[in-house]
Amino acid sequence: MSKPKHPRSLAETEAQALVSNLRVSPRKLNLVAGLIRNKPASVAVAQLTFSKRRIANDVRKALQSAIANAENNHQLDVDRLVVTKAEVGRSIVMRRFHARGRGRAARVEKWFSHLKIVVAERAQEAAPSEQEAV
Repeated sequence: MSKPKHPRSLAETEAQALVSNLRVSPRKLNLVAGLIRNKPASVAVAQLTFSKRRIANDVRKALQSAIANAENNHQLDVDRLVVTKAEVGRSIVMRRFHARGRGRAARVEKWFSHLKIVVAERAQEAAPSEQEAV
């Protein structure tokens, strides 16, 4: 006998991707994650592609992984995906030292982060021109 199957925490119309131990501080990663929250997946990928921040490339890879999970594992329509969550969490902190004058030392903290991206399929909304005509 095996253990009972763990219930899925996401809805049937959602898919996710997790990235652990990204070498960037959570504050900096949250700035990039804020760019893509509540945006269509195609717009979010385009925005991350042309972002100047170093970590944007890794966030784009995670978003593309979430889109691929939605398409291949959950049979969701890629054109209707929206980034519903982009959660940033703290991971480990590497502590190093920086030599200072008179034999002293100062602590340098190198932060790592976790990233969770959830994409969901949304219903197609009517175009604004159709709504005005009614």
